[in-house]
Amino acid sequence: MKIERTGLILYVKAYKKCVTFYAEMLSLSILFQNEELTCFDCFGTYLMVEKEDRLEYLEEDSKLKNYSCLRINVADVKTISEKLKKQNIKVDYQEHSWGKVAKFKDPEGNLIAFKDEESFANQIKDYNK
Repeated sequence: MKIERTGLILYVKAYKKCVTFYAEMLSLSILFQNEELTCFDCFGTYLMVEKEDRLEYLEEDSKLKNYSCLRINVADVKTISEKLKKQNIKVDYQEHSWGKVAKFKDPEGNLIAFKDEESFANQIKDYNK
């Protein structure tokens, strides 16, 4: 099987707010869009933000939760974390023995995390010794 492209589809209720968030706060380029979906270039893959239309998720009292996280590896987690905080985004910056991570949410409540690439690459290298 030859894989041509990979991506992630993120279903949201607050479509316009989320499109603005990913375009402005994360500086993702738009590949294409229409009234119900926007497809971003997400560092070599694609992130499609799509208006949620499933009835069970549109109910106000829905208890359904999203347990996924969009992880983006970067060189300097601390600097990016501080930049997000200056834009009034609540960020949970953490330093662990396995690396640094900054967790925050988009307007829909979807979890996003920046992770330091150096420790991630070292984990791969150490595993393959």
